[in-house]
Amino acid sequence: MGEAPACLVDDLQNGFSNGFGSKSKHLESSVVIGDKEYIIGRTDNESTLSIGVKIFVRSKGQWVTPIVLGAKPKLSKDHSAVLVKEDRILVIKKGSTSDDCIWFLEIDTGYVREQKKILGTEVVAWSKGVRGNAEKPVVISGPSGVGKGTLIAMLMKEFPTMFGFSVSHTTRAPRGMEKDGIHYHFTERSVMEAEIKDGKFLEFASVHGNLYGTSIEAVEVVADSGKRCILDIDVQGARSVRASSLEAVFIFVCPPSMNELEKRLRARGTETEEQILKRLRNAEAEIEQGKSSGIFDHILYNDNLEDCYENLKKILGLDRNMPVDDSSPKGIDLPEEHSVSKLDNKILINCGTSELGKASKNLIVLDVSSPSGGAPGRTRGLKVYSVDSFSDGLNGIDSLS
Repeated sequence: MGEAPACLVDDLQNGFSNGFGSKSKHLESSVVIGDKEYIIGRTDNESTLSIGVKIFVRSKGQWVTPIVLGAKPKLSKDHSAVLVKEDRILVIKKGSTSDDCIWFLEIDTGYVREQKKILGTEVVAWSKGVRGNAEKPVVISGPSGVGKGTLIAMLMKEFPTMFGFSVSHTTRAPRGMEKDGIHYHFTERSVMEAEIKDGKFLEFASVHGNLYGTSIEAVEVVADSGKRCILDIDVQGARSVRASSLEAVFIFVCPPSMNELEKRLRARGTETEEQILKRLRNAEAEIEQGKSSGIFDHILYNDNLEDCYENLKKILGLDRNMPVDDSSPKGIDLPEEHSVSKLDNKILINCGTSELGKASKNLIVLDVSSPSGGAPGRTRGLKVYSVDSFSDGLNGIDSLS
């Protein structure tokens, strides 16, 4: 465990005695930012299962119901809402599990501003707060027969605990022994269409009358398990991911030549002549887009498989002798009863007494000065410190991150 900055002790004493922040006493909380008052809680009706959001525009005296993007946090018995910056509100739920108690409501981040332009109305977006960081997902694209699957299989074999695949969604029915949540997330078309509208999907396509797609949550679940997510998708899917809020590494794999690609397709012996010609036509268009679209960060030429694989590992910063860190990002353990205060970019969570300024033997400090990622997925990189004895001058601050 590392130590907190030395200046943190005095800052915590001042901040805790001043009692910054807002604490909800019921199932709703209010945060004012400029002309807008954000009401967070059970705002619609008693049957609402998730935390809702409404906005009161003071100058107009009007209520606005925004479009809410991202996975919405479930209602809890109580919560605290604290303005972190002018662009986001931190919500700390009471009586929730460690991986479900910290949430961010983004109100004016780059992602939210972009969605406001697209949708032409008021928008907010939720993301779950997580300690620790995750490696950027890897998007790999390339024409059929170029060897993407072989390269990915080599990665998975050499680094079995480092990489994982997201489980895609589809509206088609399961086949044979397919299991929900393992082979696909099988869902109703109306449900998937609504979630696409809510910004929950990175990419999607209609194939033979059924929808297929990759949800943001499916990618984040892989990162939550401590693995780096690999997305094997076509150029159009990669374009959609690039346009999303997800930060990823984009790699396009090219054949050394169209003649070589044709040889490989024919050597597989799995397609008819008509299918081979169609794949070759599609490959030409994909290669042109892959090279000239600006979507991809790296172009790999699969002339020699071993050389191509070594180049792929270099792009991903891998080395045969490097230790594999399979630790996963974590949530935050909080008791059901606690009080919340704020000082600059530090959130002070007093777990020993509900009265600010009094002695406590269990103070948790949440540092939100340098988050990464964000809505509509995860806000990562949160730092957490514990204070063993608040009454003894805040001695013994240890890092929990």
